[in-house]
Amino acid sequence: MTHASAPCRPAGSPPTRATLRWVEECLGRGAEVRMIRPLPGGCAHANHALLVESRSGSPHRLVLRRWVPGRGGPSGGTGGRLARSADPEFSPEREIAALTLLTGCEVPTPTLVAADPAGAYCDAPALLISRLVGHPPRPAPDDLPEYLIQLAAALLSVHARGGASTMPPYVPYNRLDRPAAPRGAQRPSLWERAFTAAAGPAPDAPYRFIHRDYQPDNTLWSYGRLTGIVDWSETSYGPAAVDIAHMRLALALRYGPPAAERFLTKFDQVSGGYPHHPYWDVRCLLDLLPEDDGRILDEAKIPLVEDYLAALLAELGPSTPGA
Repeated sequence: MTHASAPCRPAGSPPTRATLRWVEECLGRGAEVRMIRPLPGGCAHANHALLVESRSGSPHRLVLRRWVPGRGGPSGGTGGRLARSADPEFSPEREIAALTLLTGCEVPTPTLVAADPAGAYCDAPALLISRLVGHPPRPAPDDLPEYLIQLAAALLSVHARGGASTMPPYVPYNRLDRPAAPRGAQRPSLWERAFTAAAGPAPDAPYRFIHRDYQPDNTLWSYGRLTGIVDWSETSYGPAAVDIAHMRLALALRYGPPAAERFLTKFDQVSGGYPHHPYWDVRCLLDLLPEDDGRILDEAKIPLVEDYLAALLAELGPSTPGA
């Protein structure tokens, strides 16, 4: 996640000539890479936009995603992830499976063009996927209510995908085995209460095909319309509430807590009724904390994070978290 951490930067190392030759061979004899441009974001991947011209002169707008060693984890700016690049489940195979299940989804998602999951031909394990039209959301959408309802409606299409149980099961980033407030915490008691609440039994929630990192930076927009959802490398079979909670947290930290509440209202409207439990919001917020001695969280945002956490704990009340 990138919500409360330093922003991810474009990939620093361009693909090698051998990697580009693999790309060209995937498009057929005579194909040639005409343009390479690093894409922003991609804390756990190196992402490059490519323009490849086939022998006949047809242009192909693609994205090359590489699992480059050393990217990902707290030091890479992800804030709440474990060292995901070292996790055997955080793999090209996982994204290949997700993109396969997403074929035909109502919301545009990348199409898999070619894969080198073992890095046999490329400088790292790599996927070649279609490049969707659009750009990341602007800091301040022109029409926030419309923006939120599109985010909510898109999530319904994702959760409706079949074959969800074939994906790896949902596992929280933070395993809660070393409860501690982040460095710079102003209200340590809040974090103690949060860990206690999250350690309790999880409330019932329907299991679905979930994005697992659903947040604005993983969506694309053009002229006020959502044009795609990207970054499917952590897709899981898990509680639908996880995706709602991740988006709510991202919205609260970007636009303020009222945006998180409005998103929940919109999701309730488009889904025909959705009983969200604040347990999942607390669990998601604790995922911001890396499981290391540093527990680095952007200190400038800690007051906002703690205000949001306090409101969630007030909703939970003194009762058992899963009640």
